[in-house]
Amino acid sequence: MSKHFDALETRTADERESALATRLPQQIAHAKANTAYFAETLKGFDAATITSTAALAALPVVRKSDLIELQKQQRPFGGLAASHWGKLGRVFSSPGPIYEPEGRNADYWRTARALFAAGFRTGDLVHNSFSYHMTPGAWILEAGAQALGCTVFPAGVGQTEQQVAAMADLQPNGYVGTPSFLRILLEKADELGIKLPSLTKALVSGEAFLPPVRDALLARGIAGYQAYATAELGVIAYETEARQGLIIDEGVIVEIVRPGTGDPVAIGEVGEVVVTTFNSDYPLIRFGTGDLSAFLPDSLTNASPCGRTNMRIKGWMGRADQTTKIKGMFVHPEQVAAVLKRHPEIARARLVVTNPDSTDLMTLNCEVGATGADLDKAIAESVRDVTKLRADIRLVAVGSLPNDGKVIEDARKYD
Repeated sequence: MSKHFDALETRTADERESALATRLPQQIAHAKANTAYFAETLKGFDAATITSTAALAALPVVRKSDLIELQKQQRPFGGLAASHWGKLGRVFSSPGPIYEPEGRNADYWRTARALFAAGFRTGDLVHNSFSYHMTPGAWILEAGAQALGCTVFPAGVGQTEQQVAAMADLQPNGYVGTPSFLRILLEKADELGIKLPSLTKALVSGEAFLPPVRDALLARGIAGYQAYATAELGVIAYETEARQGLIIDEGVIVEIVRPGTGDPVAIGEVGEVVVTTFNSDYPLIRFGTGDLSAFLPDSLTNASPCGRTNMRIKGWMGRADQTTKIKGMFVHPEQVAAVLKRHPEIARARLVVTNPDSTDLMTLNCEVGATGADLDKAIAESVRDVTKLRADIRLVAVGSLPNDGKVIEDARKYD
């Protein structure tokens, strides 16, 4: 039995770059020609010249946080979809509301690869406990399972006793859903005195999959793996038996950028996950997820122990949108980035907000090497010019700030 879903997973870096040089300009040209949004935002760029991730980095980022307003301006998809009613199979609604299209091709969300890596195979019965109501979660996993040749029980959420009874009767091989709901189902089974020996594998998503939870499942004979996915993009990255980060899916390009900008960070540095898809129905180009992660440094040159060769990320590490209200004014990561652009001496910066004596205080910590005269004063002036607020400036050594992706840290205490 093959260890890999297909040959794409074991390509060399040169083979992957060669394929990218052909596919990427084609996708950008398609997005420009078939969507109102990208026709406007990319009109100054020649798609034929965007043949690498380095070239891609010059294009603007459209962030998930922009979608609500964009979709109000141009319904239903903000001008970002290339297909509409009739060509689409379903449309979903996520909190916001944000509407997401689903095309008609099999495994639209590219989930079969992640399921295969988690041990799912043709002939398995899959207990699907993601919600089937309005949001796409359950459908994302169902499409991949069916493309893989699995049968799906559409359990949805809630009704734990009925779900456990169905599991006891049908004997599913695998589970898909959140890890917390799987724990609830297993505890309910214990309470009812029901054994579930057939359940040996799980692909979980939607929340953090912490090592203690993973180990607790293993103790029950269930090998659980995680997939990182969003309603707009489908699967972005997935875990394998190597347990060394999440492998980037072959159907997307992932960049890690400094929050509030489109500028890629150094390999290993935490930043916002930005994704470009090769989806023809919803051709998202440099879509900022708002999630934080980092590339594993060794994945740049070394394949995963499982044999897959694509880059790996650390998984979900928090949210990149760190907008904070200070003295009645919103301060955004983009504004911190604007200050840095005025002062190239700053390697990285972190704005820390405290409230000594119940009064908001901003301190901008700046990593700098050699400092010029009155650099702190010049930075303070830039902060006031950009944010309309005063800040204390603290110059620190390069490499001394935490590598956690935070640009703004709200450290105020209210007790």
